[in-house]
Amino acid sequence: KVMPTLLIAFGIRFFFYLDEHRPIHVHVSYGGKVAKIELEPQIKVVYNHGLKEQTLKKAVSTCENYRDEFIAEWFRRFDD
Repeated sequence: KVMPTLLIAFGIRFFFYLDEHRPIHVHVSYGGKVAKIELEPQIKVVYNHGLKEQTLKKAVSTCENYRDEFIAEWFRRFDD
């Protein structure tokens, strides 16, 4: 699957899959480990498969800082 990258911060990749669904969320990967973070109605970790706590905290913080941009990109790509 093609996975459009939204941002790479602290070595963490934030991306969408092409067949995304609500609620609005991003996927993150770092060192072969992955997590999913919802952006609406609030920022929430849906699952974490192996990211260390410090890395996950950075990912959540980045989602807080870029939430509006990520949501805007969601609507641009998926035209909900």
